[in-house]
Amino acid sequence: MTPQRRVVLQSLLENPDLHLSAEELYVIAKEKDPEIGLATIYRTLDLLEELKILHRHNFGDGRSRYELSHLQSEHHHHHLVCLTCNQILEVEEDLLQQLESLIEKENGFRIVDHRVQFYGYCNTCDQNKEKV
Repeated sequence: MTPQRRVVLQSLLENPDLHLSAEELYVIAKEKDPEIGLATIYRTLDLLEELKILHRHNFGDGRSRYELSHLQSEHHHHHLVCLTCNQILEVEEDLLQQLESLIEKENGFRIVDHRVQFYGYCNTCDQNKEKV
């Protein structure tokens, strides 16, 4: 692994709870290696996605965001996306297991993955909207 790719991966590992865009990751990585370029970030993200080390998400804000794969677990998690501040929260409860089983049984289809995103307002933004 090249030193610059190592910087990108290290930056992701140091921010496991964030869903970083390439541009946000670039700012973090540039602090560690001032010579790193945005094109290197994109190429590295593409490679890490291809190797299934990370997942790319689109939360409707016009930018792809990335998070490390949870390789140690087959558990799916879901995302709550605030429409005001763009905060992304993870929901660990997987309440779709029964639905998946029903879909598999009724359609003869083996599900290996799913993604669910809920859009709304975080507690802070929701309270601020009520004050206006």
